[in-house]
Amino acid sequence: MSQDDKFEFESVQDCRTIQKYLQALQEGFAQGRIVLNSEGSEICMHPGGYMKFEVAVKKKGTENRLALKISWKDKSDDSPASGTISITS
Repeated sequence: MSQDDKFEFESVQDCRTIQKYLQALQEGFAQGRIVLNSEGSEICMHPGGYMKFEVAVKKKGTENRLALKISWKDKSDDSPASGTISITS
């Protein structure tokens, strides 16, 4: 992947479809390979090592937003950052 590769996707989906996307991401992290493809655009990433994990939640009236951001560097030697989060259902 070159430095200029970019992939974006936005749509309205039901909860079950979102669960399938998240499960596919989980499997990709476990296998060390995530491929995203939509309308002829494709990007392949190889997650591994230490990663930065960010969670942002916002509630405003009846609207809710949950944003997850995971980033890493290829061949990174970064050490883990401190801090933990508990996510339950």
